[in-house]
This record gives sequence, C-alpha cells and structure tokens, in this order.
Amino acid sequence: MNIAVFASGRGSNFQAIYAHIKSGKINANVRCLISNNPSAPVIGFAKNNRIQTYIIDAKDDGHSKQLLEVLDKHNTQLIVLAGYMKLIQKNIVKKFHNKIINIHPSLLPSFGGKGCYGMNVHEKVFKSGVKYTGATVHYVNQNYDEGQIIAQEHISISPEDSAENIATKVLKIEHKLLPEVVKKICENQLYWINNKPWISKL
Repeated sequence: MNIAVFASGRGSNFQAIYAHIKSGKINANVRCLISNNPSAPVIGFAKNNRIQTYIIDAKDDGHSKQLLEVLDKHNTQLIVLAGYMKLIQKNIVKKFHNKIINIHPSLLPSFGGKGCYGMNVHEKVFKSGVKYTGATVHYVNQNYDEGQIIAQEHISISPEDSAENIATKVLKIEHKLLPEVVKKICENQLYWINNKPWISKL
C-alpha cells in the first residue's frame, strides 16, 4: 500500500511506522512526507531515509491543489497524519474518504477539538483529575478529532503523575497503536460493521 505521511514536528510516530515497514512487519511503502513546517525535525529523518519530501504552506491559496497533485503523483492509497497540525481541507477529505487516519493523544471524544494537540491535551487531562487517558486512532473528517474511532488504548494516571509524565506514557502507546492500525489496514483487516470501523484484536 502506498502511504503519504503528514507531519509538522518531530515525527516520532512517523519513525515508528517506518521502522515497522523496514522490518517487514507492515507491507507498505512510504511514498512521501508532506509538512507545513520547513523547520520540522521530521524533514531531516525523511531526507536521511531518501523519502521524497514536500513543504506545502497551509496558508497558500493553492495549498489544496498542491496537496492533491502530490498525492496523485504518488498514487496514494492511505494518508497518515502523524502530528500534523493543520485541518485537512474538505475536498481532500472527500476524495480520500476513509483513507485518512490520525493519531490523537487522548481517549476521544474527551480532550479533542480545535486547540487540543500536544502538551495542551496533557495539561487539560492533568488538570481535569481523570484517572485514565490514552491514545486514539481515528478517521479524519471535516472537523478536528470528530472522525470515526478505529482503535484506542488507555493508560492509568497516578496521583504522582505530572502532565509531562502523562505525555511520555501516552507517546509510548502511540508508537505501538498507530503502526498496529496501519498494519491492519494494509492487510485489509479493517471491516465495517453497522457503519462503524472494526479491526481484529491488536
């Protein structure tokens, strides 16, 4: 399966997926990396691994057209958002319906939506006093973090935890959960039951 990865920062989830592909655990090719941030550390990783990289400014008038041209050029079959901080435009969501997935650092629908990303999420979780949090992989629709949930994994929060500790714990399960979901999709082991996505046990 031909995968395009979108990332805006370090790209640690991208690196986790790529490691699984290189080891043969995921039957896929990362055809390109797309970023809105020319200073993102993930760009260096992609270039070091000879992955074609595109910097496309989300503020450009031709942003949507540029994205579609790149995705078509690489015969993209799956788009993985791995820390991409921009909303995907409607025409792209429509063309790649149920072919765009995202990893979010909370148990959606809790602590999702506009402005809920990175440490912002973990700070909100910490201040809320909840006993559990986790990570969610979901399909992308036209609203932040509202697409159908594919898989989740949770962790418990202890009284000794800080927002930083929570972030570290959640990132660890993100690196496990996202590659597992990508693997299932590439193996055609994602099914639809009662109009909801379902995958066999991870």
